[in-house]
This record gives sequence, C-alpha cells and structure tokens, in this order.
Amino acid sequence: MANKVKQIHEFGQSIWLDFIDREIISSGKLQKLIDEDGIRGVTSNPAIFEKAISSSSDYDADIKELGKTVEKTEDLFFELAIKDIQAAADLFNPLYNEGVVGADGYVSLEVSPFLALDAEGTAKQAEELWKKVDRKNVMIKIPGTKPGLQAIRETIAKGINVNVTLLFGLQRYEEVTEAYISGLEDHLAAGHNIEHISSVASFFLSRIDVMVDPLLDEKGLGDLKGEVAIASAKKAYEIYKRVFSTERWKALEAKGAKPQRLLWASTSSKNPAFKDTKYVEALIGPDTVDTVPLETIEAFRDHGIAADTLMLGLEQATETLQRVKAAGINIDEITQKLEDEGIDKFNKPFEKLLKAIEDQKNK
Repeated sequence: MANKVKQIHEFGQSIWLDFIDREIISSGKLQKLIDEDGIRGVTSNPAIFEKAISSSSDYDADIKELGKTVEKTEDLFFELAIKDIQAAADLFNPLYNEGVVGADGYVSLEVSPFLALDAEGTAKQAEELWKKVDRKNVMIKIPGTKPGLQAIRETIAKGINVNVTLLFGLQRYEEVTEAYISGLEDHLAAGHNIEHISSVASFFLSRIDVMVDPLLDEKGLGDLKGEVAIASAKKAYEIYKRVFSTERWKALEAKGAKPQRLLWASTSSKNPAFKDTKYVEALIGPDTVDTVPLETIEAFRDHGIAADTLMLGLEQATETLQRVKAAGINIDEITQKLEDEGIDKFNKPFEKLLKAIEDQKNK
C-alpha cells in the first residue's frame, strides 16, 4: 500500500510537520517521517516550544549551563530553540538541495510574539535570528499583522526567507504578497540575486470556522458549517494565481524569483463532528504547503484521501462567502478579531515558557 501522506506530494503539495522537540529529532522519528511519509519541512511556534520545554527534561542541562552566561530569559529561550532548529534544518538539507535548490526542506523559527505589533523590532530580531541559525533552509516567521507588513518587506529585502504567519483575511493576504514582491524588488535594486529567497504565506483555517459556525446557526445557514474557512482558502488561492502571473511578477521570475507559496495552517479539525482529515483533504493542490500536527498526519496515513481538490468548487466557494455576507456576518471583523486573538494565543504560552525556563534556571 502506498503511503497516503506521501501521495499528497504527487499533487504538488508539500506536507510540513507542525511540531518540533529534541526527542523527535534525536530518536530518529523525524527522519522516519521524512523517509516514510514524505514530510518536507517543519514549522514551530511559541506554543509548540512551550510544550516541548515544559514537558521534558531534555532541555534542563542546557538551561542550567546557558543560565550561567545568558542573562535575559528570552535570549536563553532562543539559544535553546536555535539548537533544535539547526538540528532539524540539517536533517532537511538533502531535501533542500534536491532537484531545484530551495524548492523545499524548510524549518521555521518565529520571532518573539511580543513583537507582533512592532515593525522595527520584528525586522531587527528576524535578521539576528537568521544570522544565529546560519542555515539556508530556515524561514523566520513573522506575523502578518499591519505593522508586520513593513517588517516582511524589509526582511525579504535583506535576502532572508520568511514564513508569514497568522493570516486569516483575504485582503491582508493580498497585502502580504505585495510586501513579498516589493521586498524582492528592493533586494534586486540593491544589486543582489533573488533566486535563493523563499517565502510562504500561512493562512489559518479551522479557527475561522470555530468563530463563524455558531453565527451560521443563528442566521439559519447551518448547511455552511465547516465550509467558510475552506471557501476563504480557495479564494486565497485564486488571489495567489492572479498575483503570481502578472507582468510585474514575470519580470522577477525571469531573475529567478520563486512565488510565495500559500501554506495552510491550523488544519486539525476542532469540531469533533467533522472528519479529522477534513481540512487537509479539501485543499490539496499545486505549489502549496500544508503544515500538519502529528496526530493529523497519523490520521491521514490511516484513512485520508489524497486527491487534487484545491481548484474544485470555486464557484461554490464564492457563493458561500456571498451568502455569509448577505446574512450580515462581517468576515473582515471576524478575521481581525482572530488575528488579535492569535497574537494573544502565542503571547500567553510564551510568557509561560519564559517562566518555566526561569524556574529551571533557578533550581
């Protein structure tokens, strides 16, 4: 039997693992996922690192040792995280250099969530982390907030790979593509090559439905439950196809630029009434990435269906969003609220993480 997760890549989509810790790297489990499931990258975030560091003794010795010389707890955290990111990046290096160099094999590290609304601080830290990690196949994660747009452009303009995170709305997504393209143009104008620069735009899914679905029931649109996030993602892909086929883009492509792929995030089903592979199955298509937690990878391996689905039902997706709007549900307000909550959802575990490191350091 062919591996079902591996089959997804036949349709042009890369599956990245939405998880990292020391144990998965040192035990050989990550290598096994690469070999058997065809996993082609890794994403991390503050909540993932909080879980990794708080629930394991794997980091204790390093915390003790680093605590002697590193004063700021946040700096100490990044020292720990960078070690993991480098080890994972080294595992994915053969993939990064396979076929078209830089087509895949990326590991993502996020800037401090405390900087989500600080453009200058984000751009500065993105550059610092990039230099410290010192791996070509790393992406620095920057939230796609309004201030984040400037930081994204500046970071791309420095020749740094960027994973734009926390995207919920279509307008913001289009602004992110503009920041990416402008950053490439800036880098080129400064006399540099651009073919080594890579970026993804991470569009968050299930959280949209968690917020919208109760409103649909109130408006008598229960038949659309679990469909709004997928419809939004399909519309985002339409934007992607349009933006990365313009004359402006073609001029950059001629210089070796890679399109900024859409990445589907938050793809585990939060509603037990939905199939646990629902979001993965609905959005498989060319030149995209899906970052998936371990349990969803295992579920897909067992009973997922790999098929070219992303471009199916585009008219239906348009109609879904029109019906939602006609019912008086303001998707723009909802996506802004989700962005605000998303920042908070990363700030809280980050605060918890720093406290756990502090406690361990003082033992």
